[in-house]
Amino acid sequence: MKQYLDLVKHILDHGEHKEDRTGTGTISVFGCQSKYDLREGFPILTTKKVLFDAVVWELLWFLRGSTNIKDDLTQHTPIWNAWAKADGELGPIYGYQWRNWEKFVWDEASKTYRKEHIDQITQALDLIKKNPDSRRIIVSAWNIADIDRMALPPCHAFFQFYVVKGRLDCQLYQRSADVALGVPFNIASYALLMAMIAMECDLTPGVFTHTLGDAHIYLNHLDGVKMQLQRAPQALPRLEISKKKVLEYKFEDIKLVGYNPAAFIKFPIAV
Repeated sequence: MKQYLDLVKHILDHGEHKEDRTGTGTISVFGCQSKYDLREGFPILTTKKVLFDAVVWELLWFLRGSTNIKDDLTQHTPIWNAWAKADGELGPIYGYQWRNWEKFVWDEASKTYRKEHIDQITQALDLIKKNPDSRRIIVSAWNIADIDRMALPPCHAFFQFYVVKGRLDCQLYQRSADVALGVPFNIASYALLMAMIAMECDLTPGVFTHTLGDAHIYLNHLDGVKMQLQRAPQALPRLEISKKKVLEYKFEDIKLVGYNPAAFIKFPIAV
């Protein structure tokens, strides 16, 4: 994961001080890109421990279309607790947009609009299987009409799949990137999603391209990332997943083998 360490070093060397919504303050650059080839191993940080179980639980939660932290699958990942309402609801965040994007259709008989929903994940899977050369294999979480209803607007906003020579690639555009705390999680999450989709579609998971808008390190994360830069990356682990359809995966179908990271570094979350 030298690519990630290069990103951290680039921000430290070239970033500019910028205030932010949380009041914490950041060092920030705008417009970065890193590439991670899944054929070389599963891209998860080894210079600090990343809670892979939490990555899995959150992704499965998104894929179910869930938006409430009291859903029984979220008991292992409290990531969203800080933004949830008292009843656990977060509004139409990632899972809702991925699986239930709202669409209004004119009903000629009643002369009114009726609400329907678009399952973007199913549509993407269908396109990969039936029209793999399509340049429209896209899933968006950035629904401008729903932003005000969301507890937190999507940071990882838009991703696209690319199929070539039996390989599945993916590019994610992330508008806001908390490089110390969030980005390692995002890399692992989208790499896992790629692998699951590739498995269903009989493809080899290839290159994950991570494109960042505002890539920032919070000022209270500086000591931690500097500690990471002093650690040498270790061999990447191997992902083992069952042969199943994407929307049928359960936690026990996904395993990370040979993951031996350096010690965990605790970074405070900026809310």
